[in-house]
Amino acid sequence: MLNFTDSNALLSESVASGLYQNLVVQLTKDFGLANIDIDLPFQVNPKNLKTILHQKIYRLMMERFTDYLNLLYIIDVPEKKVKSIQETDVVDISNQVAFLILQREFQKVWFRQKYA
Repeated sequence: MLNFTDSNALLSESVASGLYQNLVVQLTKDFGLANIDIDLPFQVNPKNLKTILHQKIYRLMMERFTDYLNLLYIIDVPEKKVKSIQETDVVDISNQVAFLILQREFQKVWFRQKYA
């Protein structure tokens, strides 16, 4: 249920399970906890969410690396998964990290909904 191969599959499942809005709220909350502004309109569609998140992660990696690391810590992305990324291009790495963030955030809202 929580093992996804890419962002598109994860976002499709979040929409199908009715957890998409909760995912957007959770992302906004955790970025806020890390003191990182992210402009996510409440009605953002999944494709735009993926693009906004990818661009934000890329900018953090290139310009504010300490904030990027703090964000990963706050969201609780496993360090082992980040270190296992094999890409060599920063754009590809930021795309993979964005997927890991989406995966962890979806896991949070899924567990909260399942065990509430």
